[in-house]
Amino acid sequence: MDPVRNPYAPGAGQRPPELAGRGRELDVFDIVLERIARGRPERSLMLTGLRGVGKTVLLNTLRSQAIGRLWGTGKIEARPDQSLRRPVAAALHMAIRELAPHHRAPERIDAFLGVLKAFAQRATPTGRGSTAPKLRDRWQPGIDVPASSGRADSGDIEIDLVELLSDAASVATDVGTGIAVFIDEMQDLGPEDISALCAACHELSQLGAPLIVVGAGLPHLPAVLSAAKSYSERLYRYQRIDRLDRLAADQALCAPAGREDVEYEPKALDLLYEKSGGYPYFVQAYGKATWDHAPRSPITAADVRVAAPEAEAELAVGFFGSRFERATPAEREYMRAMATLSLPDGTDGTAARDDMDLAVPTADIARSLGRKPASLSPARDALIKKGLIYSGERGTVAFTVPHFGRYLRTQPA
Repeated sequence: MDPVRNPYAPGAGQRPPELAGRGRELDVFDIVLERIARGRPERSLMLTGLRGVGKTVLLNTLRSQAIGRLWGTGKIEARPDQSLRRPVAAALHMAIRELAPHHRAPERIDAFLGVLKAFAQRATPTGRGSTAPKLRDRWQPGIDVPASSGRADSGDIEIDLVELLSDAASVATDVGTGIAVFIDEMQDLGPEDISALCAACHELSQLGAPLIVVGAGLPHLPAVLSAAKSYSERLYRYQRIDRLDRLAADQALCAPAGREDVEYEPKALDLLYEKSGGYPYFVQAYGKATWDHAPRSPITAADVRVAAPEAEAELAVGFFGSRFERATPAEREYMRAMATLSLPDGTDGTAARDDMDLAVPTADIARSLGRKPASLSPARDALIKKGLIYSGERGTVAFTVPHFGRYLRTQPA
């Protein structure tokens, strides 16, 4: 098969040639946009799921839907070491620039940009007696108008964000459209920023303002939001993004191949689903390797078996290995214990469908390592911060990456 014509695209956030199995999520967002356009109340949206299930791809697709309806949009990626203030200012600046040509009163746009600039430049005090940002922390957001005073510049991120988003929504109302702010890796926001975002979304929902937040994060994102504000479980519409079912996985493989006049034998599709577990990133990885190894159409199960080791080797280095290398020896020991304990009942780690690592009680991990639970807390907390594991329920942990337990069980100690 010609590798130049290979249609598959295994990449971080890279849209696959066929976005299969996400029709429901796209339809739901269309309804949200239409309801807001008609002045109906709607909640902001949160997408949750493991790594490799296509959250970022879906987030980008939802943004395209909003742009198609002439909404102002901006997107940011949260980072554990960064305040929300600067990135959200940049996202709103982009959204307002999209709306500005449609606004009849340029002075209203300038007035908002003055508020936005004040918000962006007002760093939150970080210590007792702190009143202003250090010189190295000062930032010019590239807005030509002077910063305003008395609005969104108190230094309290919760007060400032509510005022800023309310003013942004007012501009969107003037134009007769909406604004959507997209936040990837949302679980990495700090507690104060999460609390501020929830407060702002709460205020906007009460006002019926045409501004929504669309977040994406790991499965414990709802717990992070709930810890910040008790009403968050009613504030957002949550959608869990999971692996593809068999029909959608086959579509993701067959549709792009069909456009290149290539077909799959049924047994080849059986084996590809078995290998990939239906996880979109793995579907693309195995599909790409299989295409490159197959001599002709139709692609057979034998072609898949020949190609699978190459796909697995690439995943071992780029998808699993890079994450494993970020862990310290103590953290690796913790994850190896998790991998051993996360096997579903009745499996030995060699079953082809051993792709569902279970959540593991932290007490069991401590017992297996012969340690006290408190002594393992630093390793667990560091792994959570690095995004390698998450705590979905109190007292348990699970891998954020599908197949990661299986990968660890195949590695030498």
